[in-house]
Amino acid sequence: MTLSTIAILVSLFLLMYLAYRGISVLILAPVMAALAVLLSGDFSLMAPIYTETFMGALGNYLLKFFPVFLLGAIFGQLIADSGAASSIAHWFTRILGPKHAILTVVLACAALTYGGVSLFVVAFAIYPIAKVMFYRANLPKRFIPGAIALGAFTFTMTALPGTPAIQNAIPIPYYQTNVFAAPGLGLIASVIMFCFGWWWLTARANKAVAAGEGYGNHNDGVEHENIEEKNAMPVWLAFSPLILVIGLNALFTYVIFPSADFSAVAAKFPNLVPAKNTGMWAIIIALILSCIWLIVIAWNRWADLRETINKGSFGSMLPAFNTASEVGYGAVIASLAGFVIIKEFVLGVAPGNPLISEAVAMSALAGITGSSSGGLSIALQTLGPDYLRLAVENNISPELLHRVAVIAAGGFDTLPHCGAIITLLSICGLNHRQSYAHIAAVTIAGPVLAVTAVIILGTIFGSF
Repeated sequence: MTLSTIAILVSLFLLMYLAYRGISVLILAPVMAALAVLLSGDFSLMAPIYTETFMGALGNYLLKFFPVFLLGAIFGQLIADSGAASSIAHWFTRILGPKHAILTVVLACAALTYGGVSLFVVAFAIYPIAKVMFYRANLPKRFIPGAIALGAFTFTMTALPGTPAIQNAIPIPYYQTNVFAAPGLGLIASVIMFCFGWWWLTARANKAVAAGEGYGNHNDGVEHENIEEKNAMPVWLAFSPLILVIGLNALFTYVIFPSADFSAVAAKFPNLVPAKNTGMWAIIIALILSCIWLIVIAWNRWADLRETINKGSFGSMLPAFNTASEVGYGAVIASLAGFVIIKEFVLGVAPGNPLISEAVAMSALAGITGSSSGGLSIALQTLGPDYLRLAVENNISPELLHRVAVIAAGGFDTLPHCGAIITLLSICGLNHRQSYAHIAAVTIAGPVLAVTAVIILGTIFGSF
């Protein structure tokens, strides 16, 4: 192992540890990149590597993906402030009732996140309803974070065909795919994650109740709260923007763009390859039109539409720049001599089947960064072309590569230092000791089982 390789590993584990301690990735990523360069002995290259490599990769990432971050955040804020999110949650509550509190929370979170609502917005919107339902059903409160995580952090983020989550968009420019890549395998993976997670939470909660454990004394005022639904948006109207964003995405992906004549585009932008961009264009157009639809149908409901749009816009900045900074870090690491050894090791895992190697790489980097989008971006930035080449050599569909990469990145990203997990626990007023074991079961064990099944089925039957 070379000095440069050791430097890379040291910087990676420091990045993981310090992120767990709560230091922002915005400052951690460039500092840890500089440390890796310094420990590698390339002192004279630190300034140009920062300005050219780090900032170049950061800028390129934002050029590709910032519209999805921005529009997704605005769409989610519109859903929340229009009352649509609350209406959907109340609808599930009426249909299933407090007796099925876990299933209700999972399905409500899944419906919102599959429709494009930010998982943080979902957690804030659903928790007040979830705690009342769990209290009425006398289920331990410590299972609420696991139920929210199952609905918001797993199959709707990485596996369901067409999900507008940023994780599902990241592989598009690398593999020339779209958000509906390998839809059959995605559905199978979704069923595995949902069923395993629901079984786990239900079995553990029932066991706790049988042992005499109830909601618990959490001093959260739940005994004085009710699930109210005053002046709620009609549920069919509340669901319409969620359906629209998926439907428009599919329409542009499978009908409009495949039959479109891009000759005028080619004349204006000779270096642009439309086939590499239509997947991203589809999701951007779908989000724009769905935002407009939301504004129209809730026209009389806005307390302050300008504030809602501003809040969504500002809310997109931190996740976008956090992820872009991690991509910049990955570009610096990939430029170091020691990365060749790491790259050869990862690509050498399960020779002959790049799907296994890809799953290992995505899982490892998502775990280290505590971010599925960050780990996915770093891995594809550095290894994407190699996996595409290996896929072609082994007659593996790029769509299958896409789905395996996204599902794998959505597994170990929820290790204890993950910012989303820390935020979720804070929203629920709980800690790692109380709830993390159940979060880990549904967000790590479930996706690992799902990606294993997808790799096996994809290897045997190909992409479908």
